[in-house]
Amino acid sequence: MPQPVNPPDGIAWITGASSGIGLAVAIELARRGWRVAVTARRGAELEIIAREQSQGGVAGQILAFPGDVTDRAGMAALVARIEAEAGPIALAFLNAGAFFLDDANICGDGFRKTFDLNVIGTANCLEPLAAAMRARGRGQIALNASIAGYGGLPRDPAYCASKSALIVLAESLATPFARDGLLMQVVCPGFVRTPLTDRNTTRMPFLMEVEEAARRICDGFAGGAFEIAFPRRMAWLAKAINMLPYRAYFAVTGKAAAKR
Repeated sequence: MPQPVNPPDGIAWITGASSGIGLAVAIELARRGWRVAVTARRGAELEIIAREQSQGGVAGQILAFPGDVTDRAGMAALVARIEAEAGPIALAFLNAGAFFLDDANICGDGFRKTFDLNVIGTANCLEPLAAAMRARGRGQIALNASIAGYGGLPRDPAYCASKSALIVLAESLATPFARDGLLMQVVCPGFVRTPLTDRNTTRMPFLMEVEEAARRICDGFAGGAFEIAFPRRMAWLAKAINMLPYRAYFAVTGKAAAKR
C-alpha cells in the first residue's frame, strides 16, 4: 500500500472547511506544519479564518479558495487553480456534506440535496484531484463518511444512504488507486459536536468535541489505515449490529429509533 504523505510532499486541501469537522481538521493540520487550502461556498468566512490563523503563530498556513462542490466544472477549475497558486495537493480531505430535512416524499427535495452535496459533490472533487495525483504517482485522499453509513437507520434514510455510498466508493477505489501510488482512506465519525449536530434533537451517544475528532482524523491520516473510525466502541457496536440477521437488525434499530 502507498505510504502516507507529509508536508514536504505538497499542500493539504479540505472541502466544507468553513465550520465543523472541516475547519477543525484544517486548524489541526496547520498546527502540524501543513499548508492547507480550504474550500467552502462562504468565501468571506474562509478569508477570516485564513487571516486569523496566519496571526495565530501556527506552524503551517491556511489559504482560502472558495468554491461550490456541486459545480463539477468549477471544481475542476479550482483544483487547477489551487495547484497553480499554492502547489501540488498531496493530501485531500473531501469533507463537504450535510443532511436536509425531507418532506413526506422518499425522494423529495431533501433527499436529492443530500445526495447532490454528499455524493455527487465528493465525486466532482475526486475526479480532477485523482487525475492530478496520478500524474505525479503520489497522493492521499480521505472521504468523510460516517458510522451512520454502516447500515440503514430509521428516520435517516437519505443521510445513511449517502454516507454508505461514500464508504463503498472509497472501498472500490482503494485498490486501483494504490496501483497508481495513491492512498485512499475513509473517515467514519460517530456523533461530533458541530453546527450540523446542534440541529439534532435526538440522543447522541458518545458525543465527541470537534477538536478531539480532528486530532483523531489527523492521526489517522498519518497512520495510513484505510478506515478512520471513532469512537471505536461505537464503531464496533455498529459493525456488530449490522452482522445480525435482518429480523434481529430491524428489531434493534427499531427500538433505538423509538427511544429517540
